Amino acid sequence: MNLVLVKMFATALALAQVTTRPDAVKTHFDPVYDRQEVVDLLRDGCAHMRRAFDLEDINLDDLIDTALKDPAVTSGEIKTFRGINFNDLQLAYREFCKGEQADKSPFDMGEVIQFYNKTVTDLPDPLKLKGLKLPGTTEILDNKGNHFAELFESDHRRIWVSLNEIPDYVQKAFIAAEDKRFFQHHGIDERGLIRAFVSNMADPGRPQGGSTITQQVAKNLLVGDEVSYERKIREMIVAVRLDRSLSKNEILEIYINSIYLGRGAWGIDMAAQAYFNKPVSALSVAEGAFLAGLAKGPASFNPDRFPARARARLAYVLKRMKEDNLLNDAQFTKAMSSPPRVVLYQKPNRRSGFYFVDHLVHEARTLVGMQSLTVNSYSVHSTINQKLQWAVESALQEGLARYEIEAGRTHFEGPEMNLMQSILHIDAEQKTRALRRDRIERPLWQIALQDAKLPLYDVHWTPAVVIDKTGEGRGRLHVGLPDGRILPLVSPKDSDRAKLQQYDVVYVKEIEGRRGEDASAELRVRPTVQGGAIVLENKTGRVLAMAGGFSYPMSQLNRTTQAERQPGSAIKPVTYVTALHKGLQPNTLVLDAPVTLPPIGDTGTSVSRKYWSPHNYGGGYRGVMTLRHALEQSRNLVTARLLKGGIDQDPRQSLFDVCDMAEAAHLYPECLRLYPFVLGAQPIRMINLAAFYAAIASEGAWHEPYVIDSIEQKDHVVYRHPATEPTWLADGDRVAFFQLRTMLEGVVARGTAQSLSRFTGYVGGKTGTSEDENDAWFAAFTSDITVVVWVGYDNLNGRRTLGAGNTGGHVAAPIAGDIIEASWQYQAPKELLPPPSPEAQNNLKTVEVDGITDYLRTNDTGQVADARYAVIGRNRASDYESRGSGERSSRAEDSQPSAGPGFFFFQPQGAWRGYNGYRYGSGGYYNPNSMLHKED
Repeated sequence: MNLVLVKMFATALALAQVTTRPDAVKTHFDPVYDRQEVVDLLRDGCAHMRRAFDLEDINLDDLIDTALKDPAVTSGEIKTFRGINFNDLQLAYREFCKGEQADKSPFDMGEVIQFYNKTVTDLPDPLKLKGLKLPGTTEILDNKGNHFAELFESDHRRIWVSLNEIPDYVQKAFIAAEDKRFFQHHGIDERGLIRAFVSNMADPGRPQGGSTITQQVAKNLLVGDEVSYERKIREMIVAVRLDRSLSKNEILEIYINSIYLGRGAWGIDMAAQAYFNKPVSALSVAEGAFLAGLAKGPASFNPDRFPARARARLAYVLKRMKEDNLLNDAQFTKAMSSPPRVVLYQKPNRRSGFYFVDHLVHEARTLVGMQSLTVNSYSVHSTINQKLQWAVESALQEGLARYEIEAGRTHFEGPEMNLMQSILHIDAEQKTRALRRDRIERPLWQIALQDAKLPLYDVHWTPAVVIDKTGEGRGRLHVGLPDGRILPLVSPKDSDRAKLQQYDVVYVKEIEGRRGEDASAELRVRPTVQGGAIVLENKTGRVLAMAGGFSYPMSQLNRTTQAERQPGSAIKPVTYVTALHKGLQPNTLVLDAPVTLPPIGDTGTSVSRKYWSPHNYGGGYRGVMTLRHALEQSRNLVTARLLKGGIDQDPRQSLFDVCDMAEAAHLYPECLRLYPFVLGAQPIRMINLAAFYAAIASEGAWHEPYVIDSIEQKDHVVYRHPATEPTWLADGDRVAFFQLRTMLEGVVARGTAQSLSRFTGYVGGKTGTSEDENDAWFAAFTSDITVVVWVGYDNLNGRRTLGAGNTGGHVAAPIAGDIIEASWQYQAPKELLPPPSPEAQNNLKTVEVDGITDYLRTNDTGQVADARYAVIGRNRASDYESRGSGERSSRAEDSQPSAGPGFFFFQPQGAWRGYNGYRYGSGGYYNPNSMLHKED
């Protein structure tokens, strides 16, 4: 028996059952003993369908006779009848529908039964849809309450609304357009099938299926949309079961919320927003009818591409509503005379904040306890300042590229894409149909460029298309920008331009012309170096911006929260504030000279049982200096010496005190209590370092960083960030933290971050650079915000450093400077760093020394606590000062005990860790064969 005929008989068997006995559909027949029962079912089904044809005033015999005489039918031009042997089909019709007996029937019911049984095995349970709420779309708002982003699962960009929120006339529009007998049939509408059958006979175009709303729900949510006899059989049976399991209103609610209506919108409410910028409850009759008309095929009736078709479809739905008495004459006339005005389509096209949103989802899961933000539709009020976020990403991307340009490390591998095929397609499209005037008047390359979907969708450079390879002068290229301007392309290397072809797309940065020269477009190349930047609000811990890498499509690793790198000297303020808390002053004299610290003891590592002799960057030392000057110049030896008499006489106890401070500040869950810690050997998360610097700006008030202010579902508050008091570090010693803050202001004014000296009085911060310039850091604060920037290579396959001289002050600080200026524009106005709080001022006095204002702690009597010679005595200080303060070689000290080989103790060289236990490539650790640690 022909396989197509077997499938048709099996489909007829399913149809016969669902139409004649929908309450008792069998899903298994015995291939031997139930043959006669199947024959009887087919005959009953055919008789039922003949009566339905009569109700439609259609003579079935005449219709079939006409069809068999139509060459288009028998030749297979009509898709619905393709693959059918019409002689067999006519014989089957006479045998099962007209009762004619054949001497020997060619139809094997055993084969039909076996195919049917296999097809209906394991049918889905319609009760799964009882109380169904499909995944929704969650809107993320910025810190000003404006729309920023959406979260939704693939094919589920919807907002679920209950049926009673949908106007009655909108419900009726969908019923009129898709299933006029929805409330009368039992899941399958024989009359609808007949009308579709007749339409397919008359029109060999797009075939109609005659599916009811119930069948569409079954297809979309339970049995799938494969075009096959098998799916149709399963769909019919599941539909009649669904009709018995759920009420009509329940089925309609699921349908209206699940259907795709174009413009990236699933469900009626999201579609109402997409087409009319209003909720479904505010739709007019004409608007509801318009959306109902899209259910037939949103691509075919797209108002942006086929406005005439969309208008005709709207008129059809309104007429159907009037014919079905769902609209009165006045409503119909008003709807026809006032067609809806569709808003300009703005495709959701977010280009920033992807790392932030990823972290927000993580915080919702771990902090709030919500496993999914798409199981329903929520409004998440986040902490992000989206203008500042854009500026942070732009600054980081440009800073990374600028570093590679200056270091001669740019490597142009090729364009982002080529638009040749797109331009040819647009040209052909314009010749075959009329487009909107604004598109026709633009050059083809401009249309193609504006429509292009670039792989790095969050890179903020300007995309440009090569429009000629000749131009003015030898090897000169010209590129077109999205706004239509044409500029000469400038590239650091001639070889880069040689790699470009016409209609290639590249990234550029527009360079203003100088001295009468025209503007140009400077080629930008994807960097191989990576980076991260984070901005916190000092007084709350709110994350205002977060860039976890150069580009999210290139790498989803969020380097601000999911990775740890050595902070280098950026960690030194922990040691300094511990010393200030112990009673030292910014003017305390300290010695920048070689030092050797004794073994810590048996803590389980060989390093802890060795002497430690750190060095300054370059191997020199400067003798006596103040604590302030030592921090400004980031002297490693001074930091190490603070462990030997500056904090406690016992270096080991000093180290433990510093570690206690670091743990209290949540810099680490556990501080590795080994000397190199104080010089930044233990890798850290950027977000933790930022929270510590925000606490410095707030006189020791530490706030846990967070990104979610509140979560709401409609008018119900699901979560609100608790209004907790800050944790006061160093037992609330506001004086120590204010002193530290002023010392970090000096880093910017006179120290290793002097490249930002234009911000003197407004910014404080600290640079950091790890071994061999492997990591470059800058952590800074203003009166309102804290910024931390890191630059380095991921080093997944080997170890690559930034290169000699590329310190935190040279590479990271300029990026932070751009971010700080953006914060003054978009977050809070530029203000001088504030004076000490009244609580701190009560225990401070100011002293002017060489034009520098020092804030010194006072004792209980109000007198300055003299700690100038607390670390080195007056006589020893005088002795060093009498020798002069120039650079000295440390070679004479080489005989002192040292750590020697095996200094490295955290991770195997060339690997670094993520906070969640994953390991990522890096070289962010000390060299096992080196004891040098670089300053900035």
